[in-house]
Amino acid sequence: MDNINVNPLDNLVQDGGFVGIFRTIGCIGDSLSSGEFQSTKEDGKQGFHDMYEYSWGQYMAREAGCKVYNFSRGGMSARWFNDSFEKDCGIWSLEKKCQCYIIALGVNDVLNANQPIGEIGDCEKQDYRKDGSFTYAGEYETIINKIKAFQPKARIFLVTIPDNGPDSNPDRREKSARIAELLGEFCGKYEFTYLIDLFKHAPKFDNDYRNKYFLAGHMNPMGYMMIAKYVMTYMDYIIRNNMEDFKQVPFIGTPWHSDKAKW
Repeated sequence: MDNINVNPLDNLVQDGGFVGIFRTIGCIGDSLSSGEFQSTKEDGKQGFHDMYEYSWGQYMAREAGCKVYNFSRGGMSARWFNDSFEKDCGIWSLEKKCQCYIIALGVNDVLNANQPIGEIGDCEKQDYRKDGSFTYAGEYETIINKIKAFQPKARIFLVTIPDNGPDSNPDRREKSARIAELLGEFCGKYEFTYLIDLFKHAPKFDNDYRNKYFLAGHMNPMGYMMIAKYVMTYMDYIIRNNMEDFKQVPFIGTPWHSDKAKW
């Protein structure tokens, strides 16, 4: 799977692929995960609308036949999630407990709010949060730890920020690359945690791509559908190349397991 010559997105799956082994999936994210559309009134005022049925998570649900929860909102950051949104969205309620979680956060934390990226293990430092030394890494890893405590055997997929291409803002591009590196480090630290590296493998979100798949500052319906295809194809690729990790998916959240497969 680490073959640098292989692009997991070379052949997009059309039916969800092995994503269908998950019966429940939770998507933690921002506007990209919420199917947000930007409107303009006659007076020029902008409106922002989370239309969840157009989110890539719901395209995934319809294509792969699984139940997907949107634990997302436009403008969401990892810090906002930990501060209040986790309670508002009901992610920790038993009826919304999932076998799989997909986290897609970073744009609002680092690129828009200029929060320090930090490093793996920040959340474990003494008095983290109490002294106000918030970092993206610390807040993000806090979410991972909460999922691990709530659903210990859940499979977790971390989504990197897509690359806007060589002609984009170099600072934003450099930060996006560092975020991708950090999420890869999390995957190395936590069991059953996998990287969906759209920064490396998805098409560049350059002007040509945006003309096709964007509407104002957010994606259009075709764009959200394409993200769903990228995510499902990447997950299918990961599962096909780590079959032992996914044999016991039906037992996630139950008291049962098989001693003949990796748990």
